[in-house]
Amino acid sequence: MHFTKTQIAIAFAMAIFFGCGNPSPESEAPKSSEPTESAASSTEKPTFAFVTNNASNFWAIAKKGLDKAEEDFDIIVDFQQPPTGTIADQRRIIENLLNKGIDGISVSPIDAENQSDFLKEVADQVPLLCHDSDAPQSGRLAYVGTNNFKAGVEAGKLIKEVLPEGGQIMLFVGLLDAQNAQDRKAGIEKELEGSGIEILDTRTDGVDTAKARANAEDAMVSNPDLDCLVGLWSYNGPALADAVKGSNKVGDIDIVCFDEDGSTLQAIQDGIIHGTVVQQPYQMGYQSMALLKKIHDEGAEKAVPEGGVIDTGVQIVRKDNVEQFWADLKKLTGED
Repeated sequence: MHFTKTQIAIAFAMAIFFGCGNPSPESEAPKSSEPTESAASSTEKPTFAFVTNNASNFWAIAKKGLDKAEEDFDIIVDFQQPPTGTIADQRRIIENLLNKGIDGISVSPIDAENQSDFLKEVADQVPLLCHDSDAPQSGRLAYVGTNNFKAGVEAGKLIKEVLPEGGQIMLFVGLLDAQNAQDRKAGIEKELEGSGIEILDTRTDGVDTAKARANAEDAMVSNPDLDCLVGLWSYNGPALADAVKGSNKVGDIDIVCFDEDGSTLQAIQDGIIHGTVVQQPYQMGYQSMALLKKIHDEGAEKAVPEGGVIDTGVQIVRKDNVEQFWADLKKLTGED
């Protein structure tokens, strides 16, 4: 099957139009660390890779978008997750993909600054996109994902909702080397200027969920006046909720976080988490593949949007809209 340029343009425009829709669930996604059959095989379909920055359930939602892109654009998608979330894992995966003859790669860099030289080498060989977390100096053709500074500003607004008179908060994240973590933190700091809300510290867990919970438990013990815990990555919300429940602090300490992990949504319904800034991982997957296909068919000069960014947007989920959001999410991913 072969699409005309006109069909591809229409399909891509539809992908952008529906980019305001909701993301998808927390079902378990494939977590292979070795590339599957690639463009080097006998198939005439182009093969594009989608490489995440860790093996979080967050990426299960993106996988649904990738699956839809395979159907819509007649492509093969190689979905790859670094099992331990390290630069070494991610580099090995990408090198294997290149050796297999991949036609294009979309990657979420783990450490943009320290990976840019390697990613430049990748960009010299195949069309390269970034998703979720950007690496502007990497030679990538475009970034598909959240404007993380703006997302941080939205998180700051949620924090001010729970602390209108000011207070003390602490931030929690896997790694601060990632550009998305830095941008979210900067957005929060900007929004909280002059609010009387003090950020005591930012604690990292190395993408270890057990340590994420332990960090929160330790923070509450060592800072008895702590008012709010803020999680910057998808698994931080559930870890913070477990820590607050386990410490019998529900109602005393608020939580603001990111993304739509099922445990996060349940904790919002239960009144443990105040709100979450939800990204669009489904669209990160779908639109990354739509753009790579368009680049493959028409060339980067025609395909890449002006500015080199496709902002997939965010949605704020609180107790007043979590039920509807969760129902829409399940419908989108076929789990209703």
